[in-house]
Amino acid sequence: MSEFFVGASAEHIKKERAKAKELRKSQWWLRKLNEGICYYCGGEFSPQELTMDHKVPLARGGFSTKANLVTACKECNHHKKYQLATEWQPASKPDSEE
Repeated sequence: MSEFFVGASAEHIKKERAKAKELRKSQWWLRKLNEGICYYCGGEFSPQELTMDHKVPLARGGFSTKANLVTACKECNHHKKYQLATEWQPASKPDSEE
């Protein structure tokens, strides 16, 4: 972790996870899943292959708001972990020109 990393409280994380759980049930989230696009690598996936990711992670003080939540493939979400999108880039973007 970065020496500048300031973790969020366990209370904050618990509260925001509960909000995210509720948003997963919303029509807004179902539409995002059905679009089938990973925010990070741009790949196309089935809704079952996508996860909810916080652009600013909860561990870093992020919130469960529509502006902070994106669909991510499992690989990108796993590799991004607690990092900000500006601190991490996917290994490769899918070729859409083939």
